[in-house]
Amino acid sequence: MLLVTLEEGMRCVKALQLTLAVVKPDAVAHPLILEALHQKILENFTIVRKKDLMWRTEESERFYAEHAGRFFYQRLVEFMSSGPMRAYILAREDAITHWRGMMGPTKVFRARFTSPDTLRGQYGLTDTRNTIHGSDEWMLREEPRFRLGLTEYNEERQIHTLQDT
Repeated sequence: MLLVTLEEGMRCVKALQLTLAVVKPDAVAHPLILEALHQKILENFTIVRKKDLMWRTEESERFYAEHAGRFFYQRLVEFMSSGPMRAYILAREDAITHWRGMMGPTKVFRARFTSPDTLRGQYGLTDTRNTIHGSDEWMLREEPRFRLGLTEYNEERQIHTLQDT
């Protein structure tokens, strides 16, 4: 997405982009790793929001619903409900691409050998306990619908959600 301004001639400015980053329970359990991850994030992004949270099984199931039925789904849901996490909303130009590059491959074995300087290459333990999560699914699937106003306010959750279509 490009924004065009007409200040002193024509110039193009890239729009600020947001991305979700979740530090998983394996990393939050180790304060030194959590601090190292926070510092790396701080060096590369503007931190728009930060929240420490703990998911119930139902919340993990909803978040990873796209993977339901796959061999790793139950293990992932149980792990993501096993302890505290930290969620960030990060901002910068090309935030999604930059965050994906910092995370490295999902599979820790691959990350260690092909991208050892990435966060998963440095701190990941297994394919499930791979330190962090990042998602651009919201940008691809939901952001256009939010922008068009296709939302409704959910009183119980106290957030705007997409209308059922």
